[in-house]
Amino acid sequence: QVSVVESGGGLVQSGGSLRLSCTASLDGFEITSMAWQRQAPGRLRESVADITGFGITNYAESVRGRFTISRDNAKNTVYLQMNSLKLDDTAVYFCGATRISGGLPVTYWGQGTRVTVSS
Repeated sequence: QVSVVESGGGLVQSGGSLRLSCTASLDGFEITSMAWQRQAPGRLRESVADITGFGITNYAESVRGRFTISRDNAKNTVYLQMNSLKLDDTAVYFCGATRISGGLPVTYWGQGTRVTVSS
């Protein structure tokens, strides 16, 4: 059974903070990288941040310094701490979990959790 489930979305004021969580299970396969993507209304889906199994992180320029991605490998959970939220951060945030299949990375995505930033 494959499952990728996000949680923690909601309504927050500009300048506020929110913490997203995502727990993944890929039929017992080891999860390598985990990631967050988002899609804002009328915008293309974009990468927000990702983290490897060793904790190496990567951030989109638009969130660098404001968002922090982390993971708890024992719990197969990844987090996205979002601080200093802006109106432009409003989007559905998707969590992805990657495993290696046939030598190629395969990423499974959750259904998303909505984040709305108000003024």
